[in-house]
Amino acid sequence: MAAALLTATACSSSASPATAPAASGTAAAAGAAAPKPVPAKDAAAVLASLAAAVPSAKQGTVVTEASDANHLLGRPGQYTSKVTFTDSRIQAADVDGFKEDDVERGGAVEVFASAKDAQTRAAYIQSVVKGLPALMEYDFVHGPVVVRASRFLTPTQAGELDKAAAVFGAGS
Repeated sequence: MAAALLTATACSSSASPATAPAASGTAAAAGAAAPKPVPAKDAAAVLASLAAAVPSAKQGTVVTEASDANHLLGRPGQYTSKVTFTDSRIQAADVDGFKEDDVERGGAVEVFASAKDAQTRAAYIQSVVKGLPALMEYDFVHGPVVVRASRFLTPTQAGELDKAAAVFGAGS
C-alpha cells in the first residue's frame, strides 16, 4: 500500500518520505530590510549555493526528462529543474536499502517557474503524506525553490538548509 501511495504522490524520483509541515523561510529581523532575493537559475545552481553554506550537502543526481520517475520535469506548473543531494550527517545505516537519489539520503532541490507553483508543490506533498511518519521529510519554500530535506536530519540540521535557501526568496 505504501509503495502504491508513494507512486501516486509523485513526491520524488523513488520512494519518498512524507513531509513534515512545510517550514517557512526565516523572517528578516524586526526593523531590518529583507535582502533582495537571488534569482534561482536552476536546481544545480541552487544546490551549489546551499552546499557553500552547508558543506555536508553534496550533489547527487541531476534529474532529466528521461530520468524523472515522476514525469513532472517541464510539465505545466511543475518543476523546471531538479537535483538530488546527499548529506554526510545522515548515518549510512539509516538509509540502507534506499536508492542513491532518494530524498532520505539528503534531499532534493526543485525549481519552479513561479513561487506559486513551488508553494503548490509543497502543499501537495504535505497533503498526500500527512500522517505517515515513516515518510516524513522537511520542505522549505523560498520563492520558486522547494528544498526537500531528509527526515534523518535533525530539525536544527534541516534548518541550516532552510536558512541557506532564504536567499532565493521569501519563505512561505
